[in-house]
Amino acid sequence: MRVFQKNSNIFNLLSEGVSEGIIVVNTKQEIVATNSAAEDMFGYDDDELLGKPLDTLIPRRYHGHHDQHVAHFIDKSEKRQMGHGRDLNGIRKNGEEFPVEAGLNPFKLYGSTYVMALVIDITERKIREKELSHWARIFQESLNEIFVFDAETFNFINVNNEARRNIGFNMAELIGMTPVDIKPEFSLHKFKKLVNALLTGKKEKVKFETLHRRKDGSSYPVEVHLQPSAMGERQVFVAIILDITERKNYTEKLEKTVESRTKQLTEALAVEKELNELKTRFLSLVSHEFKTPLSSILTSITLVGKYTQTEQQPKRDKHVTTIRNKVKYLDAILNDFLSVERLDSGKVNYHLEMFHLSKVINEVVYDANMLLKTGQKIRYPEDIDDIVIEFDEKTLELALSNLIHNAIKYSPEDSIIDLVVSKKTDTIVLKVIDQGIGIPATEQKHIFDRYFRAENALLTQGTGIGLNIAKQHLENLGATLEFSSKQNDGSTFVVHLPLKPIKV
Repeated sequence: MRVFQKNSNIFNLLSEGVSEGIIVVNTKQEIVATNSAAEDMFGYDDDELLGKPLDTLIPRRYHGHHDQHVAHFIDKSEKRQMGHGRDLNGIRKNGEEFPVEAGLNPFKLYGSTYVMALVIDITERKIREKELSHWARIFQESLNEIFVFDAETFNFINVNNEARRNIGFNMAELIGMTPVDIKPEFSLHKFKKLVNALLTGKKEKVKFETLHRRKDGSSYPVEVHLQPSAMGERQVFVAIILDITERKNYTEKLEKTVESRTKQLTEALAVEKELNELKTRFLSLVSHEFKTPLSSILTSITLVGKYTQTEQQPKRDKHVTTIRNKVKYLDAILNDFLSVERLDSGKVNYHLEMFHLSKVINEVVYDANMLLKTGQKIRYPEDIDDIVIEFDEKTLELALSNLIHNAIKYSPEDSIIDLVVSKKTDTIVLKVIDQGIGIPATEQKHIFDRYFRAENALLTQGTGIGLNIAKQHLENLGATLEFSSKQNDGSTFVVHLPLKPIKV
């Protein structure tokens, strides 16, 4: 120590000119010299460290091995970086530990061996390294894909783990690639145009959606957040990529759901509109179809009351017949309404049985003859006596009666109504052919709609539900009802009866 005191002026002159802390120890690991940078670093006053053991500046947990390391170092007598490969800490006078970096230099002076330690406080560096390590870990562990590429060449510089996993390329492969290589929707010209606003400073960031193509050729939708950055003097771009496959799937599902709900709402509104129209049509029908016969009944009853004489019996009979016919007509209308209600509620009971087709046709034609206009004639089908079918007899009678009554109603006087029957492989075909007013082409699609009546039939009495009822009953049993018609040239209604009806 006296050696350094003798040469303190020279030592001070040399040591005070450097920013590193200088600590000199002898072979006993006693501190024999320090500069002011070292004293300030460890929190001691001038010359306060002289004569103290080196362990004073080393945390206690390292004391056990430190003496051996120093002795070994002195024996080797070579320069080296202390703490190489591991963290090195010092301890200040106030007990505060801090990271240091130390370079050890052995030397001899006047026959004695010394070690000079150049000590640097690396607290700030460690903080920066920790921050860098933290951000590097965030970069690599981010669940979003992150690409860093050169602003001039567009070559990838760094790509995080998630991006490499999803895209399928390793880092060695990506180094020779650019964003254009993984974006099938972009050409180099288009991509340059996109980033030009960033290069010129017009925008700080761009956001867009595109596709990324994987190494295996598959693609997936992404949302790209692209912004400029720097790596030292090098200008780069950082692209944060969000895989929006699930979002796209959800959006598509949502759009389909909205589309489906909109369609359902539209259909519901259409049904409501149709129901309102049916309601209006029904009320108009009831008003018209009930009012006319009721007025006739009231008039006939009033007149019957006035014919009190015996000789006036024919007149009374005439009005009684009118009343009977009108009541029968009203009863038929009510039966139609009840039939509609039973069909809608599913309360119809069918009874399948074997019977001769001629039996039903005879009954229907017999009743229809009472309704024929002057000169009208029903042409009866031939060779049907041997045809036996299995069906609901009342349903077939109702359907045929409706078709023949309509043919009579909408055909002129002196016309023929043909009833044709033919037997096919698996069906019986019944045709009712008239020479009536026919159905306008524009209205034929509505002919089986409930309460619908064609414009050219509005002046003829009717409810507009007979065909609807007949068709529903027939179809419930596996039969069909079709038609063809030409305005002013008549209509043909065709019933296809299955030889094996649906069991109900």
